[in-house]
Amino acid sequence: MPTSPPTQHPHGLRRTVLAGIAAGVLASLLAAPTAAAPPVPAGPPVPRLHWAACGDGLECTTARVPLDYDRPSGATITLALIRLPASGPGRRIGSIFLNPGGPGESGVDAVRQGGRSLFSAQVRARFDLVGLDPRGVGASTPLRCFDTLDQALGVLPPFPFPVTAAEERLWVEADRTFARACARRGGPILDHMATADVARDLDLLRQAVGDRQLTYVGLSYGAYLGATYANLFPAKVRALVLDGVPDPIAWATGRGDQAATQPLFNRVGSAEGASATLGEFFRLCDQGGPACAFSQGDPRRRYQALARRLLANPAQTPDGPVGYADLVYATLRALQDPAAWPELAQRLQQLDSLTNPSAAATRLGTSQPDYPNLLEGLPSVACSDSDNPDQVASWKQAADAADRTAPYFGRYWTWSSSICQPWPGHDPDRYTGPWTAQTVNPVLVIGNRFDPATPYQGAVSLARLLPRSRLLTLNGWGHTSEGKSSCIDAHTARYLLTTRTPQPGTVCQPDIVPFAHPSAQTAGSPTKPARS
Repeated sequence: MPTSPPTQHPHGLRRTVLAGIAAGVLASLLAAPTAAAPPVPAGPPVPRLHWAACGDGLECTTARVPLDYDRPSGATITLALIRLPASGPGRRIGSIFLNPGGPGESGVDAVRQGGRSLFSAQVRARFDLVGLDPRGVGASTPLRCFDTLDQALGVLPPFPFPVTAAEERLWVEADRTFARACARRGGPILDHMATADVARDLDLLRQAVGDRQLTYVGLSYGAYLGATYANLFPAKVRALVLDGVPDPIAWATGRGDQAATQPLFNRVGSAEGASATLGEFFRLCDQGGPACAFSQGDPRRRYQALARRLLANPAQTPDGPVGYADLVYATLRALQDPAAWPELAQRLQQLDSLTNPSAAATRLGTSQPDYPNLLEGLPSVACSDSDNPDQVASWKQAADAADRTAPYFGRYWTWSSSICQPWPGHDPDRYTGPWTAQTVNPVLVIGNRFDPATPYQGAVSLARLLPRSRLLTLNGWGHTSEGKSSCIDAHTARYLLTTRTPQPGTVCQPDIVPFAHPSAQTAGSPTKPARS
């Protein structure tokens, strides 16, 4: 889906009248008929926000923005917003806009559920915290492809990702059924959900809250949104915190001819990031000894043997069968937060005992994953943003190759984007680069060395692309740095308050090392130079 990057409204050119022009010539020029200058296109109107109390000290409102920014005076959609007012309004700097990721996650829910714990007291005193449900998501004008959530969930195959050829056929047919439903019911918004449109929404909302420049925190996909904003509106950047960012070139187009054969998440390297993080789980579990329930023997070999057993025969548990794909999916979810690693070790130990004939069987408690968002959220944005192969066969080939280089997770991450092959939406205003704009203020890019979803290299790549950016590294584990390091939090707070970035090469340590003795934890440890 190659398109040209959108252009911004032109600025008027200054004209200089030379003092030496003869009076007669000037008079004749003024007398001569001239063609009227073409009108400068009007920009979209800035929404008027009418905030109202919506419980627990929060305020809510909606904003009307253009459906299509090529037609700024045409049809509009509604965006849902929530804000937690600054606790010290007399010293207020402005608003911090927050996007928690996805794509498809609710910024309104993120602020309502955890807004008071997201930032330090100093930051909370001086900023309103604003959460937005992006277009097509949550309480904003939604993309809905079904009448009910039950109908949407009924399309999904009964497994997290396909392993066998028969499962691949079911998966592909489910993708096609889903895409047909969206083509029938999606409506006009289906073609206007690319990240560039959300960035334009953000710039209107920035003006609506009265901020001259944008202050923003984006996690995971939200970091990609922030990178897009930085390149569309470089003069409007006050402070952007981009935490857990996917490589923007890999996300949008890939490099060279990658897009013809490599699906979206394969280019981003998510499977390799997950595989490296699992290796750290095994290492730390082994070091932890009794502190890790799965440490007896070699955790890596035990996991490998467990996976082989489940691939051959799903385990029968009180809550239903648990197969290979269930094991991988549950592992990947737990890897995103190191605080969940001890529980993961316990579950692996229980499942190993249940499936290993040489061990005493124990009951395995399992829980079904929550439905995280509108089913339409991720593909409507990711497929609008990115180039992908034309043929389903490319996903099959890429999945096989990825599972060889990134065991367990290659197939999961490959098939996660297969809905893009039949996806009916097409946003001509998506942004595909360049990613090298000179922002008026520096951008803070944060990368976690062992991130199972957005690998550290993505943060390194973006920091190299953006001329006025600074890379801050977390030498830890899990998806993004959120809640994992007081050192990262301190640098982020200072940057949001002052726009001053950390020193080049700054590396922070995590507060908690999984399975380590309390005396070995690193909370409050100072930074140190980055490793090469």
